Amino acid sequence: MRNPLQEQLLKAGLAKKSQATQAVREQNKQRQAKNPQAPSAEQAEAERARAEKVERDRALEAQRKAQARAHELRAQIQQIVEQGKVKRKGEIAYRFDDGEAIRTVYVDTALRAQLASGALAIVRHGEDYELVPRAVAEKVRERDAAMVVLDHGASKTAPTEPLSEDDAYYAQFQVPDDLVW
Repeated sequence: MRNPLQEQLLKAGLAKKSQATQAVREQNKQRQAKNPQAPSAEQAEAERARAEKVERDRALEAQRKAQARAHELRAQIQQIVEQGKVKRKGEIAYRFDDGEAIRTVYVDTALRAQLASGALAIVRHGEDYELVPRAVAEKVRERDAAMVVLDHGASKTAPTEPLSEDDAYYAQFQVPDDLVW
């Protein structure tokens, strides 16, 4: 099956019949080729750049989702603490450690006894600290354990390191939780 241009070339004598049939065969081979042509260097570079962009976009989206989740958890913690905080009153200084620093909250004897028994816990609330019931402290701990600063009611885990001679000797003496420094 020749096209009209090939027919005209044959009639004019500019091409031979064998050349026309050879051209038709090559066109058929190109149409029915099972293996597509290998991508050029430019196409491969464009595909690589597209794949890199997709991966970069995926990483950015994951980072945005993580930031949104962290912000949502902070807002939940703030709301839980606001709703469950116990009003502080009193003139007794209750000292506790927060990392490397020793902090102080002022409470009365009833609140101090509840803190020592584990009925109340101290959680970080912005730049300040709040007293919350144990159930509220557990809700906060589920979202971010670092926000619970002091909880005497939490189960204590055994130290993983072996005790030295001095530690073993002093382990026999119990230090009360309500010890005033």
